[in-house]
Amino acid sequence: MKIYGVALLAFCFLFGKIVGTFLGQAIGIDGDVGGVGFAMVGLMFAQGWMTKKGWMLPETKNGILFWSSMYIPIIIAMAATQNVKAALSGGWVALLAGVVATLLPMLLVPLLSKIGKPKN
Repeated sequence: MKIYGVALLAFCFLFGKIVGTFLGQAIGIDGDVGGVGFAMVGLMFAQGWMTKKGWMLPETKNGILFWSSMYIPIIIAMAATQNVKAALSGGWVALLAGVVATLLPMLLVPLLSKIGKPKN
């Protein structure tokens, strides 16, 4: 059922939020550090494990796909907004790190797009 996919997504969100909050406290930051990333990694592992066990019904998968197509872009946009605010208030080093981390992958796109292409 679709509700199982939604429940799995919610569980992974809570797992990521808890891990991210504990990580933030461990490094002395008052906030969530990487919670969305932990949630998505948890969802990938849980989905793979459920598929191996034969528990991933098509309806469950549809529930995950439906909500992840709406949930992930919204959460990523919210996290990106917070990251930009933190970078602007954190000084030039944080801003430079963000610019480099954005531009470097963009420069690697042509190289990565050639991988796996058949040679003429």
